[in-house]
Amino acid sequence: MDFSSPPRRPRAESIVPMINVVFLLLIFFLMTSRLAQPDPFEIVPPSAALEAEAEADPVLYIDAAGRMHFDGSEGEAALARLSQIGGKAPVVLLRADAKLEAKALAGILRQLAAAGLGRAELVVTPQ
Repeated sequence: MDFSSPPRRPRAESIVPMINVVFLLLIFFLMTSRLAQPDPFEIVPPSAALEAEAEADPVLYIDAAGRMHFDGSEGEAALARLSQIGGKAPVVLLRADAKLEAKALAGILRQLAAAGLGRAELVVTPQ
């Protein structure tokens, strides 16, 4: 009679380390990614010859009717909210629709200057 213990089957590879690596990669990509908010309304920028790309942190959206949107606020509230950060941001990025009249844009630029924002850059598409 054989009283020795039966031979054990080889232990299968553990997938726990692989799961740990997948979760660490997932956490890494979530922490390093930057999610952008969608535009509040559809804007088709005007076309022009580009010299350099405009880059600024505060973005003021203006539609074809002259309606303004900034950080969840619209109209005069958007200008008031934008003027609160006026000293912190020297440049305001304007994403205006191509159908916006120049007269309306000039009025908005005057309002920005009165709010203490002296420099604005208009986003255009290259020709």
